[in-house]
Amino acid sequence: MLFDLSKPRKLTEEELTGKSALAIIFIVATPLGYRRMHSMTNSTPYSESKEDLIRRLKKIEGQVKGIQRMVDSDKYCVDVLIQVAAVRAALNRVGTIVFEHHSRGCMRNAVENNNQEAAIEELIGVLAKFIK
Repeated sequence: MLFDLSKPRKLTEEELTGKSALAIIFIVATPLGYRRMHSMTNSTPYSESKEDLIRRLKKIEGQVKGIQRMVDSDKYCVDVLIQVAAVRAALNRVGTIVFEHHSRGCMRNAVENNNQEAAIEELIGVLAKFIK
């Protein structure tokens, strides 16, 4: 089924989830200057790990607040640096989980839609930004 994108409209539930529905993918230019494939179903590749990611992010938030209290109360520099390293490691783990799910979902969609080259380019761009 083809959609006329010059006349946007809200898709019906049947069009999004029906037996004959295919993934609706389009390319979006992001503010960061790279392109990403986007699904109109609003599901993300990391949806299955969402609870784990939220739990990890709340823990990181608590760690950052703890570092703020440590600095405010003039704690020993080494202790502050150890906590900063712990937060950095925890954030890297969250990023790795999201990246892993993105990579799997991106590659799966690329194979299904015969769009491997664009997906590989996106993956390379995301990885380059993630490891900075």
